[in-house]
Amino acid sequence: MGSQDNSALASNAFLADKSAKVFVAGHRGLVGAAIVRKLTQLGFTNLILRSHAELDLTRQSDVEAFFASEKPEYVIVAAAKVGGIHANNTYPADFIGINLQIQTNVIDSAYRNGTKKLLFLGSSCIYPKFAPQPIPEDALLTGPLEPTNEWYAIAKIAGIKMCQAYRIQYKWDAISGMPTNLYGPHDNFHPENSHVLPALMRRFHEAKINGANEVVVWGTGSPLREFLHVDDLADAVVFMMEKYSGLEHLNVGSGKEVTIKELAELMKEVVGFEGALVWDTTKPDGTPRKLMDSSKLASIGWTPKISLKDGLVDTYKWYLENYKQ
Repeated sequence: MGSQDNSALASNAFLADKSAKVFVAGHRGLVGAAIVRKLTQLGFTNLILRSHAELDLTRQSDVEAFFASEKPEYVIVAAAKVGGIHANNTYPADFIGINLQIQTNVIDSAYRNGTKKLLFLGSSCIYPKFAPQPIPEDALLTGPLEPTNEWYAIAKIAGIKMCQAYRIQYKWDAISGMPTNLYGPHDNFHPENSHVLPALMRRFHEAKINGANEVVVWGTGSPLREFLHVDDLADAVVFMMEKYSGLEHLNVGSGKEVTIKELAELMKEVVGFEGALVWDTTKPDGTPRKLMDSSKLASIGWTPKISLKDGLVDTYKWYLENYKQ
């Protein structure tokens, strides 16, 4: 994308002013909570946080009034309507409508009220269903999306393009990051609609508590997946706010692949389930491989620090403290 996409040092030093107003949209979710933990740990003293009850980001007039009043210098957009395949299929209007409303209101109001820099966070589901593996940033819009979550993906793609458009038209420093599969404290451990990692953690824990002899997992265990601890993502967010001012979105992944079988065996060990792990090979495996190419972010100088084992231990500790049986 030519000279506009140089991953040059950002024009303002994010970490130099810890008293700057930073608005973290979606601070109670998996991602937002981790970003708040990281910024607090780094000594930021002026975080602007609003619960959904205090500020409904889908209401344009409310968002405009909030920005006019608070005028945050930095904005991190971690607010989104998220859910699994079933939820996307059942509520497609919510997934496209609510996400478009949230990001459009926040991005536009941030620009109009003098925000210096904005980071928009998306998801790896923005890429075509049959993207090359590992998935590079330039695979975006090269093929059809996975139909089950296209409503959410289309909204997130629009957010990336909106940040790019505001950069081109207004010379405004809006950037985007697309994380891989995330896990950690504040994850969704719901038995029906959680992702594979928290679902496995809950199932092994309940099997352990109930004295079950075995845990049955769908498929052969052969598909490869990539997982990033949400505290690593928060670290990458700070790094990008400080160092990156390019036009192109950046992938944020661990770069490490693990089979579902390896994940299940590691989870069994971390949870301390003594029974058998059984594979139901009559059930489908899903996509054989899903890995993001995060080499661009690595070339600028960021790499993840939390191993999968350490991350699972940390997440299980949080689960035990927050999900009373």
